[in-house]
Amino acid sequence: MTNTTLTQSPIKITQSALKQLRSIKKDQNLDDTHGLRVGVKGGGCSGFTYVLGFDKIKETDEIYELEEFKVLMEKAHGIYLMGMEVDWVEGLNNRGFIFNNPNASETCGCGTSFSA
Repeated sequence: MTNTTLTQSPIKITQSALKQLRSIKKDQNLDDTHGLRVGVKGGGCSGFTYVLGFDKIKETDEIYELEEFKVLMEKAHGIYLMGMEVDWVEGLNNRGFIFNNPNASETCGCGTSFSA
């Protein structure tokens, strides 16, 4: 099976998150064979946790162009992530990526776990 690159990403990434992702990609010396994997996995205090990190393209991935990044996502994860926004915050009490997900029926205080 061949991957198809789609132009309309089901998620949004804020400029502050893009800046941080560029920095991580540069620091890890990653080339264009790596894309930004966005997904979910079972676990966490609310049932699901988010997956966000650089990874090699897999045969089952849907690929979206977002800025200079190839966003990699398993098709089955789209139902949980459609319309989600990934942001980066730096504050006194919180520093890291946060996920604003309209599909989450419940989230927990850690900001990386949700139920749908």
